[in-house]
Parts: sequence; C-alpha cells; structure tokens
Amino acid sequence: MEPEHLKKGKMGEDMACRYLAGLGWPVLARNVRFRRGELDVISKDCDEMVVVEVRYRSVGILVPPEASVGPKKLRKLVLAGSAYMDRIGWSGFWRIDLIAITDRDGRISLEHYRDITGGDVSF
Repeated sequence: MEPEHLKKGKMGEDMACRYLAGLGWPVLARNVRFRRGELDVISKDCDEMVVVEVRYRSVGILVPPEASVGPKKLRKLVLAGSAYMDRIGWSGFWRIDLIAITDRDGRISLEHYRDITGGDVSF
C-alpha cells in the first residue's frame, strides 16, 4: 500500500500536468532522478525549457507550499536541472517554476510562480 503523502504528491503532480497542458505547454518528462535530486516535471514554454517543482500541502501544515522551497532545495533544483539540460543537449534558456497546490478541506487551489530563481540558474 502506498503511503498517503506519496499518493498526494502524485495527485499534485497530475494536477500540475493538467494545468500545464491547459497553458499549451507540453509535459516532456516526469520524476527525473539524478544523484543531485529529482525533478518533478519538465515542460516547455515556447522556446524555453521549464523545470517545474510541485508542492502539495494541506491547510494546517505550518509552512505553505510556496514557502517550503528554501535555498538548499533551490540549489538541488538548479544542479539537477543543469544535469538534465546537459543530458538532453539543451543550450537554450531554461528556468525553474513552482506550482503550489493547497488543499483546504477538499477545496483545491493552485498557484503558479514563474522563474523562482530570478533567472539565476548558475549556482
């Protein structure tokens, strides 16, 4: 049996992928693992690759999803994102977005934060 937090995480990623598809962004990969970390979703916004970090939280947890990505996690995302771009031979622009999903007793809200590193993917 799958633990509840993993079920919710997968549900959040599925929701994020549907949201991205609604924007017209193709989902190119999911759950890409590296030594440096895991990338939840890889998508493409026009001519820019997008690493999408998905955070799902229920109300009552101390930290909202958008506040749960600190400097250490950002560094891991940048390193793993760089490794992914190297792996696929991407030399164009890329960025990291955050999709924060909050469950308030079954009412789901989704917030999309674009370019959470402010364009700096050179850690």
